[in-house]
Amino acid sequence: MSKTLPYSMKDVGYDNAKFRHRSLLKTFIQSSLTSNVKRECTKCSTGKFLVLLLIGGLTYLMITHTSTSVSVSSNAKSNNIGTEELSSLRRFWRKPPRLPPRLSPDEMSSKSVPNRTLEKLNTKSIWMARQQKVKEAFLHAWSGYKTYAMGYDELMPLSRRGVDGLGGLGATVVDALDTAMIMGVEEVIVDAGSWIEKHLSERISGKGQVNLFETTIRILGGLLSAYHLSGGQGGSSLHKGPKPVVYLDNARDLADRLLVAFTSSPSDIPFSDVVLCEHSAHPAPDGMSSTAEVSTLQLEFNYLSYLTGNPKYGLESMKVFEHLKTLSKVEGLVPIYISPHSGEFNGENIRLGSRGDSYYEYLIKVWLQQRGRNSTYLFDMYEEAMKGVRHRLVRQSVPNGLVFVGELPYGSQGSFSPKMDHLVCFLPGALALGATKGLTKDKAVKERILTFEDLENLKLAEDLTKTCVEMYSVTSTGLASEIVYFNTEGNSESGPDGGNKSSEYVHDIIIKPADRHNLLRPETVESLFILYRITEDPKYREWGWQIFEAFEKHTKVDTGGYTSLDDVTTIPPQRRDKMETFFLGETLKYLYLLFGDESVLPLDEFVFNTEAHPFPILGNLVKQ
Repeated sequence: MSKTLPYSMKDVGYDNAKFRHRSLLKTFIQSSLTSNVKRECTKCSTGKFLVLLLIGGLTYLMITHTSTSVSVSSNAKSNNIGTEELSSLRRFWRKPPRLPPRLSPDEMSSKSVPNRTLEKLNTKSIWMARQQKVKEAFLHAWSGYKTYAMGYDELMPLSRRGVDGLGGLGATVVDALDTAMIMGVEEVIVDAGSWIEKHLSERISGKGQVNLFETTIRILGGLLSAYHLSGGQGGSSLHKGPKPVVYLDNARDLADRLLVAFTSSPSDIPFSDVVLCEHSAHPAPDGMSSTAEVSTLQLEFNYLSYLTGNPKYGLESMKVFEHLKTLSKVEGLVPIYISPHSGEFNGENIRLGSRGDSYYEYLIKVWLQQRGRNSTYLFDMYEEAMKGVRHRLVRQSVPNGLVFVGELPYGSQGSFSPKMDHLVCFLPGALALGATKGLTKDKAVKERILTFEDLENLKLAEDLTKTCVEMYSVTSTGLASEIVYFNTEGNSESGPDGGNKSSEYVHDIIIKPADRHNLLRPETVESLFILYRITEDPKYREWGWQIFEAFEKHTKVDTGGYTSLDDVTTIPPQRRDKMETFFLGETLKYLYLLFGDESVLPLDEFVFNTEAHPFPILGNLVKQ
């Protein structure tokens, strides 16, 4: 591009040196001397005479203008007239005031760019400061855990002790490790990494019963993510603490023991529980497996197969989806229980909350991870299911029209329930990922990859995200309850509201006494993170900040850690004395990423498992 001249014909009224306005006389003379008129007029005698006459006339006017003496007439009337004429002449030829230097018109248009840059920098500094607040919250949570519960699965922050509720593998240590790596908190990386190096192998070989699903998403997923983020695939460590291979070795050992849940089942559906020290597995007491649990193992096992070069992990886990593909569904929707003995669904209860949620999440995420690896059927199942969601489960509340996803507790022929778990708030993020495949909306539009159905799903994602945020804003504490009900046309639910009478939606949402607890769950901030990355709309950041402030105000424990709440509708809320591992592993991680640089863990290069552990998309990797 050619460089813009410092001035142009638009600047004829400007003095080049300082960009001050010229006097009219200077402008006239220069224009006369540089115009074609001069060249044409001086070609003939008449022209020369006219030029001389013009110069003489101008000289006379200048002498008259600068003269300080005026002839005084004895006639008062003529004296007044002369004075008035001279005054008028002086006003006409008055020298213009000197103006301060200013830019030329060509430069004025670009003057606003630094202002916009400054505004952008100010906005960036605000979010950097807020991101730092999240990091401080993580350190406060970790300090409580390290002081009172190191090596236990979870912290009880009020009673200041640890408890093993997830098999005794130090779940908080492993769940929090990759969050510390993303935040760059080296002291936590050293603490957690050293504990894993010294103790986890012994725990894996010596512990008893664990749940296949919870152990896979939290422990196996956390170890695999830590391996990648610590530089394992590059062959060198990016952080202090143990060598990356420590994480991979423990992941392999754990997965070898978990595989027995698949291999000992009479069908392609794994048993729900594993006894680690015995290399054995068995079904749950009622004989059933959760549909969500058996279909939320594949990201982890596929990635382990990629890292180790051993296909057995991925092959066993993918048998589940290949089997589920063959089963009868209701417009892509499935019941929440399945039998590992028969391989058939059990019951008719259809919902996207507990025991159903991550089946739909992993349809799209495993497809994203495996793109180009014979996984097209997963995207087909996802698309069919989302059509079923829109047709069968999406409704609007009254009086204000919040879009929500309800349930079919008695199947497709039964009545609709306007109940929505907080867990369902994963869905907006999954819909947005499915629509743009992890790209920003603008980029997806430019590349023309968005179908009409993608746009429908993206609109539904935005509507549902707003509903999930309003589930927070309707309560007295600003924190969502575990379950809500919605008032709908012709089916008004009875029950108390969330306590915040100033909320526009206080009459749309009902929170029953048994459902008022908050477990520090991540699903809403997960969707805020994904929607912000994809739409680039800053409102999602603002909503996330409001939620974070509510966590800080009502769940922070002075002696360390954060606690779940028994009732979000009253102030002060009653506390429950439990800090779930996912508060460090998911909730704070997603908030930190929401407020941070969009280039960190881009969604078209990484896929997050259901416990927020990021894995690289396999199609983007070049095996080293």
